[in-house]
Amino acid sequence: MGEEVKLFATWASAFSRRVEIALKLKGVEYEYFEEDLQNKSDLLLKYNPVHKKIPVLVHNGKPIAESVVILEYIDETWKGFPLLPKDPYQRAMARFWAKFIEEKCMPALFKCAGTEDREKAVEEACELLKLLENELMDKKFFGGENIGFVDIVADFVGGYWLRYFQETVGLKILTREKLPKLCEWSDEFVNHVVIKETLPPRDKLIALFHTRFGPKP
Repeated sequence: MGEEVKLFATWASAFSRRVEIALKLKGVEYEYFEEDLQNKSDLLLKYNPVHKKIPVLVHNGKPIAESVVILEYIDETWKGFPLLPKDPYQRAMARFWAKFIEEKCMPALFKCAGTEDREKAVEEACELLKLLENELMDKKFFGGENIGFVDIVADFVGGYWLRYFQETVGLKILTREKLPKLCEWSDEFVNHVVIKETLPPRDKLIALFHTRFGPKP
């Protein structure tokens, strides 16, 4: 059966890269459409009329929006390389930590870019990441020996985004002193063959962060 898989995304988005990572791990061929978020395409607005955001996966003409929802759809549709555990309790725990990253960690990290009470914001973000680190324990990945659902959702932390975000803003959040296990996991993550070919170009991302978050003249 011929399948048509399209991904509407943008190169700098950790949310977009989540979907690309999942598709590549599963070995799914797809057509990529780079979106200009300042001038969104008619197709993006058609496929995601509710949020009008990327990423959007279109499978045989049917659109799915929101990166975590897309990851679950990919896992249920293509059976190779499971992202979520088979055990119902472990699946529930994976969803719990994914939600924790989405609703707690990500907002706390973005808050660190603000100028008001930055020290407190960094402290709060580190406390949340410590909880995430405790869940990792001594595993190579959150999914065990292989990258799984939680690892992919945590790509902002494990990939280049947080590294260069904190460098640009002048913060110390993900450091070996504060979060040694999470740093080890991050190293494993970026050195994985699929992640390497999926992460955005380092120089391009650093330049973007300097534009958005760097010191203003």
